[in-house]
Amino acid sequence: MTILGTLLKNKRAGEANLAWNLPAMAGPEVLGLHSANFAHESVIPKAHVGKRAGGENRSPALAWNDTPEGTAELLLVVEDIDSPTRTPFVHCAALLEPDLVTLPTGALNAAGSPVQGVRVLRSTMGRGYMGPEPIKGHGVHRYVFQLFALPTAITSAVGGATLDTAKPRTVLATVRGPVLARGRLDGLYTR
Repeated sequence: MTILGTLLKNKRAGEANLAWNLPAMAGPEVLGLHSANFAHESVIPKAHVGKRAGGENRSPALAWNDTPEGTAELLLVVEDIDSPTRTPFVHCAALLEPDLVTLPTGALNAAGSPVQGVRVLRSTMGRGYMGPEPIKGHGVHRYVFQLFALPTAITSAVGGATLDTAKPRTVLATVRGPVLARGRLDGLYTR
């Protein structure tokens, strides 16, 4: 697998296609998104890494502040911008009630989410949080946790797909921006 990572070393989705850079997701960067488990631009601990990479695959604890008045819903998207794919690999997508200000460790793991006010959506492969599992030898991957304060709640995806079956890009295409606020937390992982 190390050989594959080396061969794909220069193939990366890139920052340009990140949800953060979509025109509808533009807005003031005032949501202070952080984690008790890792600092911005630091290594994501093994507990939050995928099982194939030797981790426990538990979503990290997250907290934020400054959710603006008028927020109908929060949208959380976790993307790997260094995946060797055309667009960033979505590791998690979830809709959160606007009065939430924290998520405990593991809150994004279950599709039926045991945490009140959290609706876990489909990711690129499956449902719920998928911890980092970069290809061996591919180098450092950046996992971008993005939180958006939406002025209007998302009730269905583009094309009428239900939120439970819609692909992440279809859900993102539903957002009519600009967003009221947004926050970002980047974590790193390599193997």
